[in-house]
Amino acid sequence: MSDQDFMQLAYAQAQHALTLGEVPVGAVVVKDGQVIASGYNHPIGRHDPTAHAEIMALRAAAEILGNYRLPGCELYVTLEPCIMCSGAMMHARLSRVIYGASDPKTGACGSVLNLFEQEQLNHHTSVSGGVMAEECGNLLKDFFSSRRREAAERKRLQASESADAVTKIQS
Repeated sequence: MSDQDFMQLAYAQAQHALTLGEVPVGAVVVKDGQVIASGYNHPIGRHDPTAHAEIMALRAAAEILGNYRLPGCELYVTLEPCIMCSGAMMHARLSRVIYGASDPKTGACGSVLNLFEQEQLNHHTSVSGGVMAEECGNLLKDFFSSRRREAAERKRLQASESADAVTKIQS
C-alpha cells in the first residue's frame, strides 16, 4: 500500500470523528506495511485534552505491541501534529510521520516550528507532509465553517428572542 492508501484510512477515521461532532482528524499506525492501530479525535466527548487522533492511535498501537516504544512504525495523520502529539511520537520512537494538511496555527512539523529537526533531542523521526492535503484540509475547513454558521445562527436566534421579550414587556 502507498502513503495515499494509508492516508485514505486515516481520512476515514477523521470522517468518523466528524460524525461524532469532533474536530475531524484521524490517524493510523502502520508496521511492516500493515495497519496495526487507528484513532480519531475525541477530546470533546471524552473531556480529555489529550484525546487527539495521534495519541489515541499511539496508545492503541502500544497496547497491541505490548511496548510503549514503536520502532519501525509509521503514523499517518490527516492534520500536521501539534507539539503534544509530536512529543509523544518522539517518545514512541516512530520511524516516520506522514501528515495531510498543514496547520499554520499549531503545527509542530514545520508550520509553526519543527520539533523533529531539533538537534538536541535524542530521537529523530522522518516527516513528510502534504499527502491528500487538499482533501484533509477541506474536511477541516468545512467543519469549522459549519461551526461558525451554527454559532452565528444561535446568536441571531438569541437576539431575536431578546427583542421579542422586550416587545412583550413593553406591550
